[in-house]
Amino acid sequence: MGLKPHRVDTFKVSNDPAFDEKVIDVVGLYLNPPEQAVVLAMDEKSSVQALDRTQASLPMVPGRAGTMTHDYKRHGTTTLFAALDVLTGKVIGQCLPKHRHEEFLKFLNTIDRQVPDDLDVHLILDNYATHKHAKVKAWMKNHPRFHFHFTPTSASWLNQVERWFRDLTEQNLRRGIFRSVPELIDSIEEYMQANNEDPKPYEWTATAESILDKVARARTSLNEQANQN
Repeated sequence: MGLKPHRVDTFKVSNDPAFDEKVIDVVGLYLNPPEQAVVLAMDEKSSVQALDRTQASLPMVPGRAGTMTHDYKRHGTTTLFAALDVLTGKVIGQCLPKHRHEEFLKFLNTIDRQVPDDLDVHLILDNYATHKHAKVKAWMKNHPRFHFHFTPTSASWLNQVERWFRDLTEQNLRRGIFRSVPELIDSIEEYMQANNEDPKPYEWTATAESILDKVARARTSLNEQANQN
């Protein structure tokens, strides 16, 4: 009958007190972006590992899948800062050694250089403390065309760049063999270049109302289950 009782799906309902307000704000940027502005979904993919297999992988041949060893050698890490243009699908990206406010400021300056001066910049990002550091706030005052829009806590699914990170992982990182951090960075940059030569934006279709209704039903179910216990 196709039953699979061993399978368990995971979820988490955000308890952010400003959940509704933030969802309406972010989804509004996706479905009705402002004029004379660029909307960038931004996040960091931290601790990306340069992994090398302990033995050579074997290619796929008729009758046998490609193979690789289950163990690996670690050769260091990098942090990828990426901002996805939700309208075009192009990505502004930069690999940096750490994940602090200093690196975030460097990436903001990179975005500032690459986005035309006559456009406002709306950044969708999470509530990580780095994004709210005092020096970041000071930078924002000196760059009034930048506007931050925070996703609710425990709601990374609302940030479109997470979908791009998944594609990067599945298409480039998971099967990659990297003998050094520079080799890993070169591979990531080549992937971004290929993406930007033929960008394909993700289509956002869910309205804020449909999301809020779904979350409200989930909260009701959780409350009912808690009362039964």
